[in-house]
Amino acid sequence: MNSLFTLLGIETWKPVLAALLLPPVPFLLLLLLGARLILPRRGLGWTIVVLGVAGIWVTSTTGFSRFCEQFVLKVPSAIKTDRLAQLKADAKGKNNYAILVLGSGAESFAPEYGVSNLTAFSAERLRYGNYLSRETGIPLAFTGGVGLAAGQGAAEAEIAARMATQDFNRPIKWLEDQSRDTHENATHSIPLLKKAGISHIVLVTHGYHMPRAKRAFEEAAQGQGITIEVAPMGLAQRVEGAALDWFPTGLGYWKSRNDLREMLGLLMGA
Repeated sequence: MNSLFTLLGIETWKPVLAALLLPPVPFLLLLLLGARLILPRRGLGWTIVVLGVAGIWVTSTTGFSRFCEQFVLKVPSAIKTDRLAQLKADAKGKNNYAILVLGSGAESFAPEYGVSNLTAFSAERLRYGNYLSRETGIPLAFTGGVGLAAGQGAAEAEIAARMATQDFNRPIKWLEDQSRDTHENATHSIPLLKKAGISHIVLVTHGYHMPRAKRAFEEAAQGQGITIEVAPMGLAQRVEGAALDWFPTGLGYWKSRNDLREMLGLLMGA
């Protein structure tokens, strides 16, 4: 699908297409269709309206998000403490390991700082990448340019480099600042790290995004002699009770929409 978009020269349409296919747009269209049919076909019209309401309700719950992550996306577990110790021992005295953080968007200008800034999701990933780097001694890499939906502004990697030095006192060794999406994160980063002699990448991104990111990087690394090890983050679950998990909330809507976007990306090969 990425190749098709590139061939047609419509890569920038991807965020628009995703917005049209993801909730709440399909369910809002169902509501409009059902309302139109209520007078001529009352039973069918009300059925479609109820389906639209049910769709918006269910896809706005944390319970639905948890189901998607456990049974559809199958989000991998976090790296355990003993594995971190093993990574530290394996990488000691070697130069073929890298911790690679995937960007997740940037703010072209943050008034409170007076400069560009990473989004909260990118900053969370950068923080975890710095933690892994500190615990293992493995140098850090960051991938992210100007996203397809952003249009212009500083590349995520440039912003991350500044924040890593200023906020974490741990500079980033490798920067990839041309990619615009997950597929390009992989196809741009693998040659960069391969040239630097890297043969083992510890990949950092949010858990819901990891299945698609892992697939993209493993495809890009095929035949390159590079091993991809996943280090998902943002895995903590907010426990509100079994009943409340199935009531619509802002958090539920956000989490479910992210999960559905990842499922759509996996289905379309994005």
